[in-house]
Order: sequence, then structure tokens, then C-alpha cells
Amino acid sequence: MKNLGKILSILFLFLSTAIYASVSARVEPAVVYSGDTAKYILTISGENVHKPQLTDICGNDIVATSSQTSIEMVNMDYKKSYVLSYDFVPQKSCIIPPTSVDVNGEIEKSNAVKVTVKPASQDKNADFLLSLKPSKTDVFVGEPFVVNLELKQDKGAPVIDSKFIEPDFKGFWVKSKGDATREESDDFIITKMSYTLAAQREGNLTIKPAQLRIATRINTRDMWGSFMPQVKWKSYYSNAVTIHAKPLPNNAKIVGNFTISAVADKTEITPSEAVNVTVRVQGNGNLEDIESFKPYINGVNVFAEKIVIKGDTLTQKLAFVSDKDFTIPPFKLAFYNLKTQRVEQIKTKPIFIKVKGSPKVSPALKIQKSTQEPELTIKKAQKQSSSVTLNYIWLIVAFVIGIAVGIALMITKPFQFQKREKKFNIKDEKLLLLKLLPYKDSDPDVAEIIRILEGNFYGEQTGKIDKKLLKEILKKYDIS
Repeated sequence: MKNLGKILSILFLFLSTAIYASVSARVEPAVVYSGDTAKYILTISGENVHKPQLTDICGNDIVATSSQTSIEMVNMDYKKSYVLSYDFVPQKSCIIPPTSVDVNGEIEKSNAVKVTVKPASQDKNADFLLSLKPSKTDVFVGEPFVVNLELKQDKGAPVIDSKFIEPDFKGFWVKSKGDATREESDDFIITKMSYTLAAQREGNLTIKPAQLRIATRINTRDMWGSFMPQVKWKSYYSNAVTIHAKPLPNNAKIVGNFTISAVADKTEITPSEAVNVTVRVQGNGNLEDIESFKPYINGVNVFAEKIVIKGDTLTQKLAFVSDKDFTIPPFKLAFYNLKTQRVEQIKTKPIFIKVKGSPKVSPALKIQKSTQEPELTIKKAQKQSSSVTLNYIWLIVAFVIGIAVGIALMITKPFQFQKREKKFNIKDEKLLLLKLLPYKDSDPDVAEIIRILEGNFYGEQTGKIDKKLLKEILKKYDIS
């Protein structure tokens, strides 16, 4: 009889739950601060429930999900419920539209829910206090300045996890970031960090607040009324900072104080050999705005690598190739000096390059026309009378030379074979580039291959060379 009672109770449970079908929605909390996490909760009543597949809420990605199932008795009726939770980080206020759910073969819709998002604000009485302090608020475009970040933490504040989100430095160059330092007092732990920034453009630029998310453990009641430990995240924000950036005087683009140098790896080369020059700029200023130092030199092929900036040093490497003597002109840099409050220019010394065996200008040939026509006629007659004899002599000499050349070829054949084996490897793209340079302007196929090689060396894009075409070019110009 007891088993029969249990069976009847279960049957009654399924029959009674089949008649219930409802979907309700809510958001906790209904008001959140920008960057905080909200929870979208669907409570679904019914027996056969197909959970909805949500990918986003108000255009915001879902960062976590959870679900619970419960059965409860209301007025002697058994009711089965599902609670689906979706965590998301709303960026702005919105209304979540009704969610459709398949319950007991019917489509049920939830209510719409409004989410209110307030701008991030600083709570000066919180357990965690973030603050941003700039070294100055009025700067020139490109002028470096420092922003100090400080976190003051109550020693007694419970923490099980934390996530720090840096300030938004949009509109600024982040030149460097210092290491964090930490110190303790009786009641607080203070952490400090500094950023060196430079404004990219003029106007009022805002550094948005830094954010610290702290996880703490809380107890909540589950569907059965029991306490269940959970992790709750809360966000703390710093103040925002507004910087007024002014344009540089006299249309200057660079600001600071610098030194410049240029060093060549050699000053005497052979034709088509490269001279490598390293340009280095050191100092405190907007190095990021300095453009390439690549110069134009008539009759000289110039290749420039990308500018590299590390700390307060800018470096650019350049290569120069020519078949005649040339001079690398001074590299110049103009900037606005904050100390002297005027535009200054610095420059390197010119570099003279000697090319061994470079062609020299030949002196003009002076030809004097003879006025003695009779003498010319006599000499011409003498030439004609001796031409027959000379022909026989030249035939004999040519025969002897032919035999000598044949013997020499036989003797030197092994040597020539070895020489062929010493041909350069076409996979050596740097050497290949140098050997093709003399033919760049006269052959479009050569120019195309050089373009690909330059991209492989100095550009962001890499390309493949047509090996068949390359072999034809090497054969055409007898490049070995």
C-alpha cells in the first residue's frame, strides 16, 4: 500500500506540473556601474522545457551561465521550476527584449527587463581606493608627462581574487610603464605605479578611470532554503583625468631634447657592395612622431629598415649601394626644445663613400685632320701592296693561337668546373639583391624581383620569387 501511495503521488506530480507553463525574467542588480557584472535570470515553470540558446544580452557577451532545478508544492499542487542565470557586463543602459522558451510544446515568452548602467565613479570611503595623479595637466602635443596610479587597500578587507584593468589611454602614446611598488602601514597596503605618456593630438583628452575588480565570498540561499557559498565580484574605480594638449609653436612636429648620430660600417666598397649606416636618436620626447631618415641620392639605391624605438632611443638602419663614389648627406632633426622654448636643429656629418674601380671621366680626344693629301695617298698604296703578305702572316698566327687556346682550355677545365661550383646560392637573398641592383632600371623583371626582395627584408609583407624567371635573368646577365 505504501508503494502504491508513492506511485500515485508521482503520477499526480507529473499530471499537475504539466498544466503549469510560465517564464519570468529579472536582472540583478537592476542598476549597475559601467564595467560591473549583471545577472539575467529566467525562471521557467513547466515539465518539458527546452532551454533557450542565448549568445548575448543587449549586444554584450555572456561571460558565465548556471542553472538550478526545483520542485515545490503550492496549494497541494506540485510545481517544477528551472532557474537559468546568465552573467554579462552591460556597457550602457538597455531594455532586454522578451525571451522565447519552448515549454510543454508551447512557446512562452518572458517579460522585458530594463538594465540601468551608471558611469563609473570613485567611492572614497570604500575598502579599495584607486587614484590617478598627473604630473601636469597642460602639455604640448608629444611632450612626455607622468601619471601616477595609487591603490590604497584596507588590510582587513576580505579578498579571494582580484582583476586590475588599466586606464584607457586612448589619444596618448604610452612611452613607458614603471614597476609596481608596495608599502604597508598599520591599517593600509599602498601600491603605486607610474605611466609616462605623451599626447598624440591637440585638445582636451581624457584618461578614463582605472578599474579594480575584487571577488569576495558570500552566502546565499538555494531553491531549498539552504545556505550556499558563492563568489561575488565588485568593481572599484579611480578618478578620470583630463589633459589639455596644446599645438607646438612654429609648426614643429617634434618636442623634447635629443642627440643624433650616424655610423657607417665602411667608407670604401666595391661596385654593388652595400654600405650599412645606423642612425640613432636619443633623448626625452615624442620619438614616435619622427619619420624615416631615408634620403634621396642621385645614382644610389637606398634601402631603409623600419624605425625601432626602445625606451629613450630611436634606431634606423639604412643600406646604400652604388657603382660610383657618392656622399651620404647629413641626417637632420628639428624639434621644439622645452628648456630653451625655441625650435632647434641637430644634424650628423656627411659621410664620403669611395667605390673601388668606379668609372672616371675620360679626357676629350683631339683629332687633327691632315692637310697632306698626297702623302696619305702614298701610305694607302703602300698598305694595299703589303696587305696580301700580312693576310698570310695573320692566318698562321691565328692557327697557332687556336691550338694554344685549345690546350689551355683542356688544362684549365677542372679549375673552371670548380669555379662553377662556387656560384652563389640564390637562397642568399641579400647577396642576390646586391647582384641584381645594377639592372634594376633597365629591366622591369629585375625591378619586380628587387621589389619582392625589399619587401622580404624591410617590409611587413613577404612574397615568393618566380624561380624560373630568376634563373633566366641570371643567365641573361651572366650573374654568378
